[in-house]
Amino acid sequence: MSLIPATILTGFLGSGKTTLLKRVLAEAHGQKIAVIENEFGEENIDSDILVSDTNEQIIQMSNGCVCCTIREDLRTTLKDLAEKKRKGELNFERVVIETTGVADPGPVAQTFFMDDEIAETYLLDSILTLVDAKHAVQQLNDRQEARRQIGFADQIFISKSDLVSKDELDALMHRIKHMNPRAPQKAVHFGDVAISEVFDLRGFNLNAKLDIDPDFLKDDDHHDHDHEHGEHCDHPSHQRDHGHEGHGHHHHHDDDVKSFVFKSERPFDPAKLEDFLGAIVNIYGPRMLRYKGVLNMKGTDRKVIFQGVHQLMGSDLGPAWGEAEVRMSKMVFIGIDLPKDIFLQGMEQSLV
Repeated sequence: MSLIPATILTGFLGSGKTTLLKRVLAEAHGQKIAVIENEFGEENIDSDILVSDTNEQIIQMSNGCVCCTIREDLRTTLKDLAEKKRKGELNFERVVIETTGVADPGPVAQTFFMDDEIAETYLLDSILTLVDAKHAVQQLNDRQEARRQIGFADQIFISKSDLVSKDELDALMHRIKHMNPRAPQKAVHFGDVAISEVFDLRGFNLNAKLDIDPDFLKDDDHHDHDHEHGEHCDHPSHQRDHGHEGHGHHHHHDDDVKSFVFKSERPFDPAKLEDFLGAIVNIYGPRMLRYKGVLNMKGTDRKVIFQGVHQLMGSDLGPAWGEAEVRMSKMVFIGIDLPKDIFLQGMEQSLV
């Protein structure tokens, strides 16, 4: 049996997760989807798209999808679903897990890597984050959960963009880009998203395509240049003191979720890199949301694809470097108040 793809749907209260989900479930796409809901969500799936509103934990939907609420932990529910599928009691091809609005997607993602039985049955495809354009600024300022959800995302959908001005939307997108440069962003209306943008995104695939917006890298270089003038922006108090307001609209916010990129054309020493990554994960693991890289390693002509969530990390051999291709390692780190200088220096010291 091939692995069952799973998608984690996250986003702050009122961001439109349920609207998106309803649309995905009600659409005639011919896919059989099982939805797992954290049942203290702000709004459950409407009974009008359910066949029967019973006290059953698993409910069949009118288009053949199934829906269940989590009463035990996620692992039990996933095993339960897989068991029913094996026995032919339930027919579904993929799973969507809708987290509550204040949930941290990290532990949900880790479930797919920590439990062997689940890892052998399911494939975590991606984490989708919905952002409410109207309330996002306030939520991002006030709530770390909202910032973490952005940091974890493989794809970001911005809802209610029609309720804000173009400038406000641009500023929000720019801010999000600084928090997570690897997740594409898209403004959506009323959950109107093509299925192809929701499923099979392969965000957790260890594939060799590391998409980081080139403008982000440019922007980041300018940022480093500022740092050399004694501007240590790591501390929230400092960041405001340095009159950042004058730096253009995207430096107004000192979000604790930030990203930075390490790049080098020198190859890594595998043993040194392993030691360094092992050490930082021990210390900073809970604050490291997502980190992902395409690395040039000494001793192999193939790209090494690397990624992690919190304390869990893994690597894979990717395709060979092309004849004319520059063997450039690129690694993006997304986390909460990570000490950028320690990380970059450690990576530098792990080179051959």
